[in-house]
Amino acid sequence: MSKMILGIDPGIADTGFGVIEKGAGGKISCVSYGSIKTKAGMPMASRLETLNDELEKIIKKYRPALAAVEELFFQNNAKTAIIVGQARGVILLACRKNKVPIVELTPLQVKQTISGYGRAEKAQVQKMVKLLLNLKEIPKPDDAADALAIAISAINDLKSR
Repeated sequence: MSKMILGIDPGIADTGFGVIEKGAGGKISCVSYGSIKTKAGMPMASRLETLNDELEKIIKKYRPALAAVEELFFQNNAKTAIIVGQARGVILLACRKNKVPIVELTPLQVKQTISGYGRAEKAQVQKMVKLLLNLKEIPKPDDAADALAIAISAINDLKSR
């Protein structure tokens, strides 16, 4: 039986999403990917509402068995970290309200799983996503490629569900 995994790379301007399917024999394939965009200059509450509404549409369309969300990587810019933290809160709540189990992964865990090296460059990870999902090109935007990497990294978490 196949199962869908939704990978999410949180952000306020762009939240990347990627949906993969794990089929019989462990074969994985790309179902969909993209980015939820919010407009700069909009009030923060409106941007968070847009993120919630669009994410709920994706959840309802694909009915994932698991959502994999990247943990917040501490940045030098505290303001950015707080804003991304707010987006993560909305993402976690949307998944929870729609009864989608959640696994949270660090950027290091994702890089380690995808490339075998926890300090891999972004380009290396993107090339591996293309290869692992047998895609013709590297997914764009970067946030979507990151979200697919997050989804692939969560495959082993499906076994325990």
